[in-house]
Amino acid sequence: MSTMKFCCECNNILYPKEDREQKILLFACRNCEHQEVADNYCVYRNEIHHSVGERTQVLQDVAADPTLPRTKSVRCAQCSHGEAVFFQVNCLSCTLK
Repeated sequence: MSTMKFCCECNNILYPKEDREQKILLFACRNCEHQEVADNYCVYRNEIHHSVGERTQVLQDVAADPTLPRTKSVRCAQCSHGEAVFFQVNCLSCTLK
C-alpha cells in the first residue's frame, strides 16, 4: 500500500486528482495550488467502520478538549447537564449519529 503524500508548499495532504485532458493522475493540494504527477497510478481506499463504543470514546475525548468552544445556554435532554462543547465538521456527507 502506498503512503500518504504531503504538499511541499504548505504540508497539507495531497489528494488524487484526474487530469481529464492529459489523462494522467495527479496529486493536488486542496489548500494551495500545488500539484504533482503521480508516480504510481494505483489509488487505495480504506473504509473504517467504528463500533458504537469507539464513537463514545471519541466524543468523551472531544468533550475534554479545552481548546473547543463551550456554551452553558444549552441543557442536555437526557441528563440535564448544563454545559456543551460544540464544533463544526467540514464534510458534506458526514453525519454524527
